[in-house]
Amino acid sequence: MSPDTARRRCAVVGLGARAQLFTEALTGPYADRIDLVGFVDVNAHRMAVHNDWIAAAHPGRPPVPAYGPDDFEEMLRRERVDLVVVCSVDRTHDDYIVRALDAGCDVVTEKPMTTDAERARRILDARRRSGREVRVAFNYRYNPVHAAVRETLAAGRIGEVGSVHFEWLLDVRHGADYFRRWHRDKANSGGLMVHKATHHFDLVNWWLGTRPETVYAHGGLFFYGDEAGRRRGLARDYTRAHGSPAAADDPFAVHLADSSVLRSLYLDAEAEDGYHRDRNVFGPGVSIEDDMAVLVRYATGATLTYHLTAYAPWEGYRIAFNGSEGRLELLVEESTWARPRPRTDGVSAVMHGAAAGDEAGRTELLLRRFWEEPRALTPATGEGGHGGGDVRMLADLFGDRDPAAPDALGRAADAADGARSLVTGLAANESFATGRPVRAGDLLEI
Repeated sequence: MSPDTARRRCAVVGLGARAQLFTEALTGPYADRIDLVGFVDVNAHRMAVHNDWIAAAHPGRPPVPAYGPDDFEEMLRRERVDLVVVCSVDRTHDDYIVRALDAGCDVVTEKPMTTDAERARRILDARRRSGREVRVAFNYRYNPVHAAVRETLAAGRIGEVGSVHFEWLLDVRHGADYFRRWHRDKANSGGLMVHKATHHFDLVNWWLGTRPETVYAHGGLFFYGDEAGRRRGLARDYTRAHGSPAAADDPFAVHLADSSVLRSLYLDAEAEDGYHRDRNVFGPGVSIEDDMAVLVRYATGATLTYHLTAYAPWEGYRIAFNGSEGRLELLVEESTWARPRPRTDGVSAVMHGAAAGDEAGRTELLLRRFWEEPRALTPATGEGGHGGGDVRMLADLFGDRDPAAPDALGRAADAADGARSLVTGLAANESFATGRPVRAGDLLEI
């Protein structure tokens, strides 16, 4: 590490639950090279909560200066920021990214990079004119199992890839969470085709080293929402769970007061902005889909059949690559079943499939070459969130990089990668609406 003059000065925008990954990293393992010097959020209480957590972990450390969105440029100047981490609501990403780039800062943004083609063009144009860097936090690229898939395909172990079959299942605990929060409004999130599947479309782009050309899709609201809830007898008469007797024994409800994290970040913050994180998943106002089928043709000629289900009894994914010399199959069971969320204090605000106890599943990577017995591959496993991807991604984003030793797997994702993953979901959304195939290039040329 060079002298203090080389230290970076970083600000975090959007202090919800996901920001904790970054604030802990920047005040912990990467505090020797990066100074966390600014917070920006619409809610001052949430910024205070993060400062409280930092103070508890690092006694004596001064609080991070907190600013409102209208003071973003002032914060960049006053705190001499050169790196901005964007974790705000998806529809606001482009605003902060473009303003940061134009101020001469580099940017790390949570996925999805943004929510529509026009916003993506704004980001790509700002990156070109500013010459600054945009990194998209695609942590799934850093999962050791996914790295093993890329290595196996790149080594030609199954020859040329002709097709990919990809099924992703969100269990009724994790999947329901998107229908309680701001994500339930497609104007905020772009729907699960953008907010969630951008991870998966990016993986396919990265694994195959290609880009999407044509997308055809069907999707709808099958399980959640008021109409489906009434039809299946799942609906309860409440708008939000907090304070509602009708939600007390609803397995689809989340009770903010039961969790110290959810209570402090959201319930105690409501007085400032009125945001309710515990909406009824079978209530009105849901404009996103929960069951989606997508067919993609890529520039290489390969095709993808993809399905995302947000109401499954177990959580995980199955992927198969068909090649000219065989087949590669991946099974990841993040949980084999979904236990109702207990009415006890939870350690995290994020409701992923469980990876412990009697819910724990398995990971299998199987190589099936022509004329050979199947061979189980045993990639390294990772500790921490997203199969170890979070820890490895943070090291790549904030650790020392050796220009003489570039990552052979090319895991670092830039703005172009963010746009390529986004365009598949945008084209799928348009195909949902029109019933017709959509050329990706008609929406966004990358």
